[in-house]
Amino acid sequence: MWYNHAMQVVAAIGGVFLVMVILWEGFETIVLPRRVTRRFRLSRYLFRFCWRSWRGAVTSLVPAKFRETWLSFFAPLFNLLMIGFWVICLIIGFALLHWAIGSQVRATVGDRGFFTDLYMSGTTFFTLGLGDVIPGVGVARFLTVLEAGLGFGFLALVISYIPALNQSFARREVSISLLDARAGSPPCAGEILRRHADAHGMEALRQLLLEWETWSAELLEGHISYPVLAYFRSQHDNQSWLGALTAVLDTCALVMVGVERSCKRQAELTFAIARHAVVDLALIFNRPPLKPSHDRLSPDMLAQLHTILTDAGLKFNKGEAADEHLAKLRAMYEPYANGLAAFFLIKLPPWVADEGKLDNWQVSAWEPLGASFRGVESKGRDRREHF
Repeated sequence: MWYNHAMQVVAAIGGVFLVMVILWEGFETIVLPRRVTRRFRLSRYLFRFCWRSWRGAVTSLVPAKFRETWLSFFAPLFNLLMIGFWVICLIIGFALLHWAIGSQVRATVGDRGFFTDLYMSGTTFFTLGLGDVIPGVGVARFLTVLEAGLGFGFLALVISYIPALNQSFARREVSISLLDARAGSPPCAGEILRRHADAHGMEALRQLLLEWETWSAELLEGHISYPVLAYFRSQHDNQSWLGALTAVLDTCALVMVGVERSCKRQAELTFAIARHAVVDLALIFNRPPLKPSHDRLSPDMLAQLHTILTDAGLKFNKGEAADEHLAKLRAMYEPYANGLAAFFLIKLPPWVADEGKLDNWQVSAWEPLGASFRGVESKGRDRREHF
């Protein structure tokens, strides 16, 4: 007798704990619009563990040309699985509570027991109201009403959560797509400056950096509220939120070092919020600064970048002092971007675009449109559009 009583006490404590933990997890994930600072979060550890497993399986088993597609499946798929996991835990938690009070339910078929309590909990959570199992005493009725109310509210929150997530993703991707014609595919700092080297280019560049100052702030706030957004991949394999953010930081660094007639003040403002975003996101995902495996801007590439800017008609500060200034600015954000890139399997953009590389908008799945735009052949180019 004492053993059964002890088991009921343990079941009651476990049921209450499970229900409270899942409700708090759901509140922090869906409702709370700020970063959670406590160390242990069930959803966070489960998400990261599954991401590492998925990432390892994709890199080991999937051919390189299909990896980006398979990586893009993870976030929406696991997001639904996580919601399902919450629902199952809540149903089990209330079933444990029903069992702890002695399975005080009346069933038209079958005996009372944990599986009957589990069935009762499931039909109550989804508010089915079948009537074949009903609560028999006041405590059981209270638990039934409480679970039905929580189930209804929980499902309502989930219904509102998915559209909010999709809207945040769409807002993020619009600016990334607009960057295509302004910065190349993938976006490069050298291309941004080269394509804004005309008479009114610096004013257009100032406006572009102003827009990306706002975009960086929205990115930071959106990914703090919904960290799962960081796992959502862009439409094209050569585009990403981290690649775009890094390209904008590269551009701001070049302008701050010294491009004549440029918008230095706006570059400083955009650099500040963009650097804030990349550092805070590295903190949120627990990604320490990581030294790159290779220098993104080697001395030879820097010399090539100087040549490109000079040929475009831009005057760029050169010399040892300018190079040191640029290196200091890069050290403020590149290690954090490298850490995030290694975690999310995102390739950071180069500083200088490959010669003859076509933009995404110049490519069609049916005909080589790029040849008429740049006078180069698009035959053999890897087309990354998905239909």
